[in-house]
Amino acid sequence: MIAIGSDHGGFALKREIMKYLDEKGLEYKDFGTYTEDSCDYPDYGEAVGRAVAGGECERGIVICGTGIGISISANKVKGVRAALCGDCYSAEYTRRHNDANVLALGARVLGTGLALKIVEIFLGTDFEGGRHARRVELISKIEERN
Repeated sequence: MIAIGSDHGGFALKREIMKYLDEKGLEYKDFGTYTEDSCDYPDYGEAVGRAVAGGECERGIVICGTGIGISISANKVKGVRAALCGDCYSAEYTRRHNDANVLALGARVLGTGLALKIVEIFLGTDFEGGRHARRVELISKIEERN
């Protein structure tokens, strides 16, 4: 199950991503927003982050205008490793090396086609483990100390 959420700036792209997920037969839960009315991105970043960190959903996708604010918000949830990706290479390697569990996208900086390709790569790439697992564990230890 994939958690997905956006603010008003990411609403249209979120709908396109949900269509893509439907076409691929991938299950998701929409954590809002449900309109293009102005709203606050931290609410949706946190909701998706909690769903992923709590085990309700395996991965998450968050979208706002730039992807920056909503990724910062999602990353405030313990256990979330949200990565803002604007290219395919970053989407692949944040999964392979960082075991990122939430993808952040900027709807005002990405075209729909590229955004969908980034989603495809993020969802289709596995974590490599090995030396990278040790590094992810170090990130978790930082989180525990703070």
